[in-house]
Amino acid sequence: MRTDVEHFLCSVVDGIATVQLNRPERKNPLTFDSYAELRDWFRDLSYDDEVKAVVFAPNGGNFSSGGDVHDIIGPLTKMNMKELLAFTRMTGDLVKAMVNCGKPIIAAVDGICAGAGAIISMASDLRIATPEAKTAFLFNRVGLAGCDMGACAILPRIIGQGRAAELLYLGRAMTAEEGHNWGYFNRVVAADALMTEAQALARRIADGPGFANMMTKTMLAQEWAMSIEQAIEAEAQAQAICMQGQDFHRAYHAFVAKERPVFEGD
Repeated sequence: MRTDVEHFLCSVVDGIATVQLNRPERKNPLTFDSYAELRDWFRDLSYDDEVKAVVFAPNGGNFSSGGDVHDIIGPLTKMNMKELLAFTRMTGDLVKAMVNCGKPIIAAVDGICAGAGAIISMASDLRIATPEAKTAFLFNRVGLAGCDMGACAILPRIIGQGRAAELLYLGRAMTAEEGHNWGYFNRVVAADALMTEAQALARRIADGPGFANMMTKTMLAQEWAMSIEQAIEAEAQAQAICMQGQDFHRAYHAFVAKERPVFEGD
């Protein structure tokens, strides 16, 4: 997987990709270029077998302050409807790329996590926070609807309709404690332990059955729009496919031999 990106930081070590926005002096805002490059990187990820898990990390004590006021918000006020729609579709395509990349994504959230930054954490599969994390879907506070980049579809599924409505109508920050109590954050850890915890979780995922993890992520996304009957049938087909994989056989033989299975992702 390519790491020669221009508008964010990226490294891949032993099957784990770590991604960071790289404007810490401004609390890591997104720009038109970083939106587009992140979208393209996550799209490419779906075709890569080297990366097994992704950690989306903070930088300089903050996750992301969202769209840059000067580089994005200002220019948007001068665009026509066609240009605005192209932009909002492009930002939504980043979420689609994250959901469809086939690799579990862990958001390691510290400090400010606002606007599109909050959306990136929401679109991740797992979230770990520090006590200092403040997550705000603040579109309402800049005169926009809360229905941005899939927030009205995804956020209620994580924390419930009423809690999501409160955050989206008020644009207020959700504390780390609230986020943990509401199920948004899987765990809250000290700031100096954040990346250790995130990387350890990514390591456990990366050491697991990669193809099966991809199938799990696919089903988690697709079953939102299915009836129970459709979901059960889809899972039956998905599981039958996984049972043809070599990782299933490796697990069985390791169990028989009373050994720990070593998965290879096929």
